[in-house]
Amino acid sequence: MSHSDGTPTQRDVDPTLGALVHDLTQQLPELIRSEIRLAQAEMAQKGKRAGIGIGLFSGAGLLAFFGLATLVATAILALSLAVAAWLAALIVAVVLFAAAGVLALSGRNQVQEATPAAPERAVEGLKADVATVKGKGQR
Repeated sequence: MSHSDGTPTQRDVDPTLGALVHDLTQQLPELIRSEIRLAQAEMAQKGKRAGIGIGLFSGAGLLAFFGLATLVATAILALSLAVAAWLAALIVAVVLFAAAGVLALSGRNQVQEATPAAPERAVEGLKADVATVKGKGQR
């Protein structure tokens, strides 16, 4: 209905409760699918970061093993050969341990960025959606 001057009435502007419920039932499945896709993407990203961190930890362990083997060789050379040979082996061991330390710190940082494993943004989005449906959303 319209007023005699042609402006719409309040009834023409506000949708009915039935129309709102109909719209909600049409849009809710797509909203849920979108939130699930967001959760999947977030979990894939966190899994990738955890994988990179574990790989870096593995590299650090391998370099530490080589460093230990080099230290053993250094001790042997120090006892049996001239100073120049063991000093060279010691320098190599120090460099390997320094590289292992850098990899270990990088790996730890990658694993920390991947935790917690829960899809936090998707969960927050679902909570906001539920609050909106219940009429408690921000306006």
